[in-house]
Amino acid sequence: MARRLLPLLLCLGALLLPARECLAELVVIANAKSGVERLDREEVVNIFLGRFRQLPSGMTALPADLPAGSAEKEAFYRLLVNKDLADINAYWARLVFSGRTSPPRQMRGEADLLRFVSETPGAVGYLERAHLDSRVRVVFEFSPER
Repeated sequence: MARRLLPLLLCLGALLLPARECLAELVVIANAKSGVERLDREEVVNIFLGRFRQLPSGMTALPADLPAGSAEKEAFYRLLVNKDLADINAYWARLVFSGRTSPPRQMRGEADLLRFVSETPGAVGYLERAHLDSRVRVVFEFSPER
């Protein structure tokens, strides 16, 4: 009985791993004075992958990332483009080498990212909803079924 139960439990545990990434409600935020009320998924993808250099308001887009290795950064890119950080890092290595664009600014942590976005016109970042305050505006929310 134990021999049959262990593989079943391992399979169930594996099914729950992606849900862990979604437990924290990550949202995309922008400077409250950016002139942007909402962004759609495609705009967020294009901003964070360096394809758009301007926000819909015309202001220069300044995307900001959480530190390498943070669980929130891993979850953000998994939710946004279904890629892990190794894929994202390889993508940026190719673009930087070719001289086409620069990756998002790397912040030291959540407080640093919140400060940067709140103080920098055109700044866009992502955080857990629980860590936000009135200095920033939520411009994109991941749908619950994703």
